[in-house]
Amino acid sequence: MRPSGATATPGGTGTGTGAGSGSGTGAGAGAGSGAGRETGTPSPTGPTEDDGFTAFAVGAWPRLVRTAQLLTGDFHEAEDLVQTTLAKVYARWRRIPRGEVDLYVRRALINNNLSRIRRKRVVHLLTPVLPESLRHTSAGHAETVEQRTALLAALADLTVRQRAVMVLRYWEDLTEQEIASVLHCSIGTVKTHARRGLAALRAHPGLVAVPAPTP
Repeated sequence: MRPSGATATPGGTGTGTGAGSGSGTGAGAGAGSGAGRETGTPSPTGPTEDDGFTAFAVGAWPRLVRTAQLLTGDFHEAEDLVQTTLAKVYARWRRIPRGEVDLYVRRALINNNLSRIRRKRVVHLLTPVLPESLRHTSAGHAETVEQRTALLAALADLTVRQRAVMVLRYWEDLTEQEIASVLHCSIGTVKTHARRGLAALRAHPGLVAVPAPTP
């Protein structure tokens, strides 16, 4: 998008005539430079405010919605969560170091989801995906539905933090250090949530009863 006033005289200095015109020098120079500032130089906080945010948001949208759907278990709620998150990110966009954008957005997404759950006081389930036995499956449709149903029942017993760790570790493929940064906790806490979450899922009677997927 072309900034307003971008086609005016560069620098806006062309109207500052009369610099040597007798006693009118001061007034002429002052009026000239003032006019130049009004018509020639775009506001530093105007057209450049976006500073790459739109390109980032468009490119990151599918990935963020996918992650949000894992956290909420609902596509429409996922889109709402991402929209809310991006709106808050935009408000602070110019203060976020460019090398930390992904980390900042993931953290904001997780925190906004936690706030959403606290407000509604309802446990929301993520779309069931586990890395090892169920991430890559060629099972038939009926078996897949059965697996998902069983996983939903098991995931209902996880805490919000355990669910977040499961998503970030086994879907987003983040390291324990990265997860700790996103959740503002120690690596030891991440390990504890991961260990307890996986143990709860593996011990859940609904998952134990589901036959292993065909390789």
